[in-house]
Amino acid sequence: MKQINNALVLTEVILAVLLMAGVLIQTPKATGLGGTIGGGGDGLGGGYRTRRGLERQIYWTTWVLAAAFLVCSIVLTYIKAHNLA
Repeated sequence: MKQINNALVLTEVILAVLLMAGVLIQTPKATGLGGTIGGGGDGLGGGYRTRRGLERQIYWTTWVLAAAFLVCSIVLTYIKAHNLA
């Protein structure tokens, strides 16, 4: 069981690094606080636009990484709480 615990910890670290990278490389929808509140200034009624291509893939990959990180964290917490490691 100790090996499973170590593998989960290593997996969680890798997921955390990938999740941070995924969040940091995403393109913001609007520029700055003014774009968020008052609209993006793109002439289309605000900062909203659809994601396409690689941007969309990065967006969904980030969601999958976040879900995997959450599941890994819950499993690790369960293992520690029930002294299984």
